[in-house]
Amino acid sequence: MPGSATESFAWNADTTRAPSPDRDFVLGIDFGGTKMAIATADLDGEPLESARLDTEAGRGATQAVDRALTRAQALVALTEQARSGRCLAVGAVSPGIVYPDRVALAPNVPGWEQLRLAELLLEGLGDIPGEIATDVKAAALAELRWGSLRDADPAILLILGTGLAAAIVVGGEVLQGANGAAGEVGYSLRGVDGELAAGDGRAPLEELAGGRAIGERASALLDETLTAADVFAHPDPRARRLVEEALAELAVHVANMAIVVDPARIAVGGGLMSHDDVVLSALDERLRAAVPFPPELVPARFIHDGSLRGAIALALDAVAAMTQSEEEQ
Repeated sequence: MPGSATESFAWNADTTRAPSPDRDFVLGIDFGGTKMAIATADLDGEPLESARLDTEAGRGATQAVDRALTRAQALVALTEQARSGRCLAVGAVSPGIVYPDRVALAPNVPGWEQLRLAELLLEGLGDIPGEIATDVKAAALAELRWGSLRDADPAILLILGTGLAAAIVVGGEVLQGANGAAGEVGYSLRGVDGELAAGDGRAPLEELAGGRAIGERASALLDETLTAADVFAHPDPRARRLVEEALAELAVHVANMAIVVDPARIAVGGGLMSHDDVVLSALDERLRAAVPFPPELVPARFIHDGSLRGAIALALDAVAAMTQSEEEQ
């Protein structure tokens, strides 16, 4: 099924007066596999009110969306009261590829792949229009507009968190791919010997070097419950070797991606960048050794909230589209 860059809501909002930059605002929602982040922002993209919720993935997808929308409604009401303005649009981002009737490649929350997410947002937020997109691609939009990818073309945003993904920017646009799945590097093959792959519901690179995988493998190795952050800081040499092996494998794939794209810059964000010196050192060493024209390697500006900032960028784009449409009528 071909996929577009975003799924849009219908424009039902009150447009009887022009947007007021001093009063009006937008809403961003980041549906994550572990955490959900919500914020209102002014029309320059600066956050106003915000909240974070645990996804509680084991309880399923529907409850997560319901709780996020309830909190979003409260933030909208709070911001309306404080600014005497309107919420003009909402941008929402999700793991996976959002289609009208499902979300592909999002297995970490039970039931998420069966969600009709745009419909749920319309039901929960009433007349607030907006757009939904893949979280990492939206984060690249934020980095392109306000962050570490400005003035770089082509460029890559690499997100190293619970999972692994990349977004490729060419000509000022985030590359979507034929099915909206460009940059899903967690599915990259690690070899030629018949490993389980996407056709088996598996993500080979993510299952080795993603944050969740690092934590799970170290927990089994050291017989204690560990997160990826715990493993990076652990004094046991076996934990250090596990991290080194994961980063070495990841660096090969990043170098191969750089050889194909020839980016001017690669920005890196996500939870694993809590130990940015370790991560960037491993990637930079491989890039300099393997890539004919090594790109600049930098931390993302929005290391831990890129997806939420991307959601805000989507909402602002929706406002701009609405304004342009009204001007053309």
